[in-house]
Amino acid sequence: MSATTGAAPADEASEDTLDRAQSRAVRARSLALLGGLLRPHRRVLVWSAVLVVASTLGQVAGPALVAVTIDHALPALDESRYGPLATFGALLVVAAVVAGVAGGAYVRAAAAISQAVLLELRRRVFRQTQRLSLEFHESYTSGRVISRQTSDLEALRELLDGGLTGVVSSVLTMTFTAIGLTLVDWRSGAVLAVAMAPAWALTRWFQRRSQVYYRQQRTASARVIVTFVETMTGMRAVQAFRREATTERDYGRLAERYRQANLDTFSLNGRYQPGLLLIGNLTVVVALAYGGWRALRGDLPVGVLVAALLYVKRFFQPIQQVGMFYNSFQSASAALEKLSGLLAEEPTVVEPAHPAPLPDARGEVRLDHVTFRYGGGPLVLPDLDLRIPAGQTVALVGTTGAGKSTLAKLVTRFYDATGGRVLLDGVDVRDLATTDLRRAVVMVTQEAYLFSGSVRENIALGKPDATQAEIEAAARAVGAHDFILAMPDGYDTDVNKRGGRVSAGQRQLLSFARAFLANPAVLVLDEATSSLDIPGERLVQRGLATLLAGRTAIIIAHRLSTVEIADRVLVMEHGRVTEDGAPADLIAADGHYARLHHAWQTSLA
Repeated sequence: MSATTGAAPADEASEDTLDRAQSRAVRARSLALLGGLLRPHRRVLVWSAVLVVASTLGQVAGPALVAVTIDHALPALDESRYGPLATFGALLVVAAVVAGVAGGAYVRAAAAISQAVLLELRRRVFRQTQRLSLEFHESYTSGRVISRQTSDLEALRELLDGGLTGVVSSVLTMTFTAIGLTLVDWRSGAVLAVAMAPAWALTRWFQRRSQVYYRQQRTASARVIVTFVETMTGMRAVQAFRREATTERDYGRLAERYRQANLDTFSLNGRYQPGLLLIGNLTVVVALAYGGWRALRGDLPVGVLVAALLYVKRFFQPIQQVGMFYNSFQSASAALEKLSGLLAEEPTVVEPAHPAPLPDARGEVRLDHVTFRYGGGPLVLPDLDLRIPAGQTVALVGTTGAGKSTLAKLVTRFYDATGGRVLLDGVDVRDLATTDLRRAVVMVTQEAYLFSGSVRENIALGKPDATQAEIEAAARAVGAHDFILAMPDGYDTDVNKRGGRVSAGQRQLLSFARAFLANPAVLVLDEATSSLDIPGERLVQRGLATLLAGRTAIIIAHRLSTVEIADRVLVMEHGRVTEDGAPADLIAADGHYARLHHAWQTSLA
């Protein structure tokens, strides 16, 4: 019993140690990212430091010059000496000009640095999301990616654009002001030091509370963004199943949490700012009372009293900005941790260090005793040994989860095999440069994604330098040319986001034209005819029969009408090939494919 009791605290202690180590690693990674972003701007940073020091010195010199003017320059007027007044007046003007010009230059220099950093970070995030493998994108939701590019970068922008420049200036102003006050009158400096205790306590209270509230605010904001993006992306399903009320209720609940998080933050600020203002005003009152009493006794010159009051008043103005900066800092730190985490992700499909050449792919595909599992899950392909000769059209048939799409992802190298090898013309696809592989193997999925832009631009995605004649030839080959010409602007028609101006079948035909224009050696069609109606499918069949000739094709389809054009049919179950042969031979063999074919024929009747 005692051993068990003693083990739990030890386990908890080890977990706490691990959490602290992970937190330190995350902070170190974030600081390394920020340091790397700022490193190219070292010279501008040094210049910014010079400017902010000059601006702060110009501001802090003002009260001291006022004290000298009152106590020395003005009495000199009784002796008809105007030189001191002119000198100190000129110095006041110079100090004001230096403070203003240097301050403005500092803000512009800091803004240039922050915008350059944000630009580079945006580019890195976008580049990274394109570099990462399909496995990442299938697990990392689009809403989270959008949150990285929007709210997290916005948090950094607020810190770099305003918060950081303001807090540097504020800290220097407070430091130089305290030094200036101490030099002018150390007793007034002691009054300020006493007042710093409650101001510091209030600021620490504000920082602890704000850390919690702002974290809640960021979390609530991210959830609102993710829910909104997912709902808009799946709007067809929402409307088809009449889930509008449910999604609105869920979104409203998250939006209410976000509203409450913002209210908590504003309420905290509403207590901190007046409290700090009260401490500052009371300090001015005490400094005035104490300094006035000493001035009446003749222990303190009037000019020094005025300077002391100006210093005390000026000291408390930046404290509020320093306290508010902590909020921006917390928010930006959390955002930087998320961004650095995204940028630290490594693709599971890596580019070979020394790629093998593949100048002219023939299209022979070989899966050499391939095994595969997704992450730490069960084996999807236990041991697949398969050869597809160049130029052969192979249809994959089987129930959902049989491993058909997984096979396609391995051939296109969206994933790497867990064991064994996937070969293209005898070369392991892991040894091929991505550009060579993507040129040789093209996959068309059932999604048929179209980008915002013209029909021509969407088809030319398969070959950016294609001529108009080549684009039209590809469209004709798949039966898309006629409906394209019937559109308002023909090939210049804007299809809108996700192809909103064209039907599902037309989108699929355009994706076919895109793939055929790329002219790959291996074409993989993953349920690519699922969106087509019967007339559209027949039109595509004619195009496929012509354009698949002479190239290797892997067709994954539940519709057996698509399978009829295949030279060879593979029936898959649980990641294994259970039947392999020509369509007519499998029908005659009275196996699983024969039963599927009979059921399909019955449905047509």
